[in-house]
Amino acid sequence: MKKIEAIIQPHKLEEVREALKRIGVEGMTITDVRGHGRQKGHKEIYRGQEYQVDLLPKTKIEIFCRSERAGEIISAIATAARTGKIGDGKIFVLPVEEAIRIRNDDRGEDAL
Repeated sequence: MKKIEAIIQPHKLEEVREALKRIGVEGMTITDVRGHGRQKGHKEIYRGQEYQVDLLPKTKIEIFCRSERAGEIISAIATAARTGKIGDGKIFVLPVEEAIRIRNDDRGEDAL
């Protein structure tokens, strides 16, 4: 089993969700987060004062899947989220040791 974490631009969320839906992925967790990488933020002016915005809004998508589906899911996310500009985001893939469905105690891939 794998956990896929994707940090994407917020305006790309619907495109990514639609791409995942097309390949049969329904379960995911979506969180609004803030951060920066090479993008480093930007300057804004508010009431005549200039200030640095270091942490930019991003969206984090978490998906747990069978190992054999990970490549297909990663490809769908990357294609839908890509603009070709700095700040498109990152995808992380982690191994999952165990999954347990609380409702009926299903374990492993059956819990997904």
